[in-house]
Amino acid sequence: MNTPVWDDGNWSGLPSLEGDLEAEFCVVGLGGSGLAAIHELLRLGRNVVGLDAGPVAGGAAGRNGGFLLAGLAKFYHQSVAEHGRDFARRAYQATLEQIAQMKEETPQAIRLVGSLRIAASEEELQDCMAHLEALRADGFEAEPYEGPEGQGLLIPSDGVFNPLERCRILARQALQAGARLFENTPALSISGQMVQTPQGRVYCQKVLVAVDGRLEYVLPELAGRVRTARLQMLTTAPVSMRFSRPVYRRWGYDYWQQLPDGRIALGGMRDAGGEAEWTDRSETTEAIQQRLERLLDQMDIRAPITHRWAASVGYSANGLPIAEEVRPGVWAMGGYSGTGNVVGALLGREIAWVLHESRMPGAVLVP
Repeated sequence: MNTPVWDDGNWSGLPSLEGDLEAEFCVVGLGGSGLAAIHELLRLGRNVVGLDAGPVAGGAAGRNGGFLLAGLAKFYHQSVAEHGRDFARRAYQATLEQIAQMKEETPQAIRLVGSLRIAASEEELQDCMAHLEALRADGFEAEPYEGPEGQGLLIPSDGVFNPLERCRILARQALQAGARLFENTPALSISGQMVQTPQGRVYCQKVLVAVDGRLEYVLPELAGRVRTARLQMLTTAPVSMRFSRPVYRRWGYDYWQQLPDGRIALGGMRDAGGEAEWTDRSETTEAIQQRLERLLDQMDIRAPITHRWAASVGYSANGLPIAEEVRPGVWAMGGYSGTGNVVGALLGREIAWVLHESRMPGAVLVP
C-alpha cells in the first residue's frame, strides 16, 4: 500500500511548473521545514516560489509518526553533555515556543497531550531518570511516570498531530499569501541564481533546499555528513482506547500513538534491519513489518492492519541538523535524525531570516 494513515485522499493537488519564473527566493521542498521557511519569507515581505519533486509533504514530512517533541534529536541530558548546557537549554526553549506557534497556526491538526518516554530495560529506566533530572534542573516540565505503558517519564509540553494535514494547510495559506507553489517539479540542477526543472526554470537571488531524506543526493557536497535511512510504520483498525499520549520506547527505536478514532499508528524496529535500512528506498519490507506486528502482539493489540508505509529521513553524524550555505547562494537544511517535525519548522524560520540578510530574534540553530 505505502499510503500513510494521514492521507484522507482529499488533496486536489497543485500544478507542475511549466515555463520560466522570476522570484527573490526559490525553496526546493514543500515539507514542514520548507513551508515554514516560505511562510517566514512571506511575513518578511519577500517574493517566493516553492517546488517539490512530488506532492506537498510527500516525503518524511507527511509520512512520519506525528510526534511533536521539544528539544533536539538526542535526549535532553545527552544534548547538554554533547553540546553544552547553554545551547541545549536555548534550543529546548526555542522548540517549546515553536510547538506553541504550530498549535496557533494549525489548531485543527494538533493535540498537545504530552508524551511518554518508556523504558524497555533497567538501564534505559536509569537513563530516563537522568533525562528527567536534566530537564528539571533547567526548569522544564517533566515528571516520573508509571502506568500501563510501563515506567519512564512524562513530558507534558509535547504533543501529536497529523503531519500531512498541517503541511497541506500551510501550503494553502502560503498560496493565499502570494507564494507560487508547484508539485511534481523536481529540481534537475541548482545554483544560487537558477533552478532548472523538467519544463521550466526559476530565476532567483537565492535558493533554499529544504529536503530531509535523500539530501545528500540532491546536494552531493553533504555526502558523509548526512545519511538517508528508511523508517517504517503501520496502522491498525480501531481498538478500545488505551493510550492517551504518544509513546517513545526502547531509546526511541519504537514509537506509537493512538488516534482519536482508536486506530494505533506504530513505527520503529529500524535497528533490527541493520545496514539494509540505510537506504534511499522508501517501500516497506516484510522483515520490519513482521517485527512491528510482533510488537503489536506483545502489546496485546489484535486488529487488522489497514496501512503500511515507509519514509526516507536524513541522519546527521552529531545529531544536529544541517543548516548552511553549501554553494554560493544555495542554502541547505535537513538531517533531522528522525525528529524534524519541530526542529525543521524552527530551522526553516531561522534560515528565512538569513536569506533575508538578517537574523531572527532568538535564533538558535543557524550559526
